[in-house]
Amino acid sequence: MNEPVLDVRNLRVAFRARRSSVTALRDVSFTLHPGRTLALVGESGSGKSVSSLAIMGLLPPNGAVTGGAIHYRAVDGSVSDLTTASKSEMRARRGAEIAMIFQEPMSSLNPLFTIGDQIGEMLLLHTDLDARQRRQRVLEMLELVEIPAAASRIDNYPHELSGGMRQRVMIALAMVCNPALLIADEPTTALDVTIQAQILDLMRRLQKELGMSILFITHDMGVVAEMADDVAVMYAGAIVEQAGASELFARPSHPYTRGLLHSIPMPGRPEGERLVPIPGTVPPLHAMPEGCAFAPRCGLADEACRKPVSLSDFAPNHRVACFHAGREVTHV
Repeated sequence: MNEPVLDVRNLRVAFRARRSSVTALRDVSFTLHPGRTLALVGESGSGKSVSSLAIMGLLPPNGAVTGGAIHYRAVDGSVSDLTTASKSEMRARRGAEIAMIFQEPMSSLNPLFTIGDQIGEMLLLHTDLDARQRRQRVLEMLELVEIPAAASRIDNYPHELSGGMRQRVMIALAMVCNPALLIADEPTTALDVTIQAQILDLMRRLQKELGMSILFITHDMGVVAEMADDVAVMYAGAIVEQAGASELFARPSHPYTRGLLHSIPMPGRPEGERLVPIPGTVPPLHAMPEGCAFAPRCGLADEACRKPVSLSDFAPNHRVACFHAGREVTHV
């Protein structure tokens, strides 16, 4: 396999509070290879979006990378650590080589500018195209993401478009410079099921045509089944299970992963099978339990779970952070 486009190693992120700081990411490691899709999956508060913001260099002012590295392999083959990159270097990479689709397009698109101007601004920043060429490229992108009557929509404002069309505009904005790496943070959460399926189909098609890598952030295991080649399950700021998508769905081995799969509707689930919610909530960052963070919610927890646990090999290309990996969970 080719060298990874993205190699995150032991990443730690902390946020300053009034008189202290809390750790939001704890030694997170994963790799993403060319042309593949890695899904980061977990509940709200698990650290998925913080991981993406750290990669993009967009952490809020009270957040900082406190350890680890984010190695990015550029199109020219050079490798750099994004955690030490200057602000000017990150500005040059964002949009041109690394792009992001945010969850809510209405808060990401500027309501005062047309969609054509907003997509065109990315070309103005990162290419030498003149105004006519930029407009032509924007029109091509709107057609590529299947905006109906693109030529008449190019001068529309965001509020004049439906939710599904705004999300297509966000995809066009992210991909107009043909990035090597696309980060998609819950890109279909706010959409109805039919539009969600269309957006996922569009992303798969564009990935195949352009050969880009995708880091797909979601809490929806059904979307993971459709989109991902590889999966990293996050809980309370750490990765608790990593595997290829087919392996993970065939043999979910961490109690939290099993809990996620048992708590949501999934294709192929027997009709009438009862969904089982995971009790409790993700612990707050300032009050993490000793040892395994999932232990207070886990039906398998025992005295051993009070000790620190890290990812270890469970099967080929399958790693789990659990003392009871693979055991049947009768309740979670």
